[in-house]
Amino acid sequence: MRATCAALFRRKDYGVILFPMCGIVGYVGPNAPSNRPLDVCLEGLARLEYRGYDSAGVALGAPGLLVSRKKAGKLANLLDSLAADPLPEAVTAIGHTRWATHGSPSDMNAHPHLSADGKLALIHNGIIENFASLRAELEAEGVPFASQTDTEVVAHLLARAFAEIGDLTEAMRVVTARLAGAFTLLAIHEDAPGVIVGARRNSPLVIGLGEGENFLGSDVAAFISHTSRALEMGQDQIATVTADDVSIIDADGQPVTGRTYEVDWDASAAVKGGFATFMEKEIHDQPGAVADTLRGRVDESGHLGLDELRIDEAVLRAIDKIIVIACGTAAYAGHVAKYAIEHWCRIPVEVELAHEFRYRDPIVSEKTLVVAISQSGETMDTIMAVRHAREQGAKVLAICNTHGSTIPREADAVLYTHAGPEVAVASTKAFLAQITACYLLGAYLAQLRGNMFGDEIRALLAELAEMPDKIQTVIDSEDAVRELARELSDVTSVLFLGRHVGFPVALEGALKLKELAYIHAEGFAAGELKHGPIALIEEGQIVIVIVPSPRGRDQLHAKVVSNIQEVRARGAKTIVIAEDGDTDVEPYAEVIMRIPAAPTLLAPLLAVVPLQLFACHLAGAKGLDVDQPRNLAKSVTVE
Repeated sequence: MRATCAALFRRKDYGVILFPMCGIVGYVGPNAPSNRPLDVCLEGLARLEYRGYDSAGVALGAPGLLVSRKKAGKLANLLDSLAADPLPEAVTAIGHTRWATHGSPSDMNAHPHLSADGKLALIHNGIIENFASLRAELEAEGVPFASQTDTEVVAHLLARAFAEIGDLTEAMRVVTARLAGAFTLLAIHEDAPGVIVGARRNSPLVIGLGEGENFLGSDVAAFISHTSRALEMGQDQIATVTADDVSIIDADGQPVTGRTYEVDWDASAAVKGGFATFMEKEIHDQPGAVADTLRGRVDESGHLGLDELRIDEAVLRAIDKIIVIACGTAAYAGHVAKYAIEHWCRIPVEVELAHEFRYRDPIVSEKTLVVAISQSGETMDTIMAVRHAREQGAKVLAICNTHGSTIPREADAVLYTHAGPEVAVASTKAFLAQITACYLLGAYLAQLRGNMFGDEIRALLAELAEMPDKIQTVIDSEDAVRELARELSDVTSVLFLGRHVGFPVALEGALKLKELAYIHAEGFAAGELKHGPIALIEEGQIVIVIVPSPRGRDQLHAKVVSNIQEVRARGAKTIVIAEDGDTDVEPYAEVIMRIPAAPTLLAPLLAVVPLQLFACHLAGAKGLDVDQPRNLAKSVTVE
């Protein structure tokens, strides 16, 4: 999911290192040079720019030709350069949109990187952890460097290996064996026309299968307007792609067969569709995302099923603990899951940040089910946590939005969300789809273990089936939320309060505001107010409160109304998310955002939507880039 840490450090003079998620695209077409390779590449980069937007570049190849162009800044800068000085026709193209890692954003550090003789071009997503020693080795041999990046090291190593071996695929195999870290690499060479060689380790790469042409990309959005047939690559594999053929070998040079699949959404799902921003479009996509995630889950006998289940049902009946691992927004979906699964299944559920999980010596056994939640399926922190869990004997179930990605492939079971492509960096529809998938998982386990009767499962599914229309009802009130956001565009701090399932909603609301509007925002469990956070309340402080249903259990509603009164008494201005018909909150709220009535455990699907809209429109009112917030990328593919 998003980069959740902004840790920076410097190593010698090689520049700032961040956690990356760059976008890569490749195309191989017929032998007759044309503009199609560049056109396909630029279209793919436009679709992948959400993955990185510090710089962009392309390299084109044809018999006896290799040319490159790259520019710092957003893709528009590269397009302007190409319009002013066009590149020649070609048969192959590779392109890159960068989220800066080694080396600051600049023309010099942008990809592609060329070999010293200018005959090889290389693009890279990831981090080469041992680049410093490799660079020192090359510099000692007199190889000149033109950038501060780790990627250029690989370009020079690959060019040297190709000169010695004469085969680009074997050269890639030899070089990648020397690399430590995470990478997706695409390379073209002037002396190997009509060929792209790609390699991956702990970083995504998918191949699009066309007719007389083939494609490569960080994800299928790069080529979805040209083909829906895709081929997934496994860990430490190398692909040789021509216009008419794709061959894959493993790290030992042995041929392997990749799994092909059909992408179940089309190119229209990855464009704005008339909305000002991708994020606003994706908020409006949410009723469909929830409906599609629910669709087709019940067989003719009325039993729930998962997409891929490679766990014996007897093992699932015997599990005595569930651990949810995720990062950022996905972790908040996991917190919602904890309330639902514990209530329905009577199994203890822990929620762990994936990047902390394997470093604290977690208690995991063969009776533990680990649930890994990731939109992209390539979140490196979560991948490493999955591997650690499996090493300890646990079974792993993945909840993911991306077919063919690493986490579903390495898990023992998969429950796919069907949110379609999520382009905006700040997650919205993926979050609701993840929560929906967690509800399905809870119901599935309750059915399997006998915690709920068949009629109870059917009643729950019927209530879930009503949620898309209720979400749409909330979205229909967008104009009022937009106006409120404009009125509060100068606010510098917002606090969010919630209880029970409203607590993770408060955390998610605060995260959205931090991500998009760059202002102080904190989410608290409302009961914690009197234990410290109430000291933050001063005259005019904006406090957003998620109020549980007055029909709910354990008098939570009355307690939250009391919390509203507490902060109001100290000068806060309160914005309240409350169920239709809840009159108890009216005396204590400056603004009430209404949501339809729903069962308490399902209410997060509704309560978070006004908070998404508020963050989106407040950032827009401040003139900020809603789709590409500063310092963030869509997912994090290294630890």
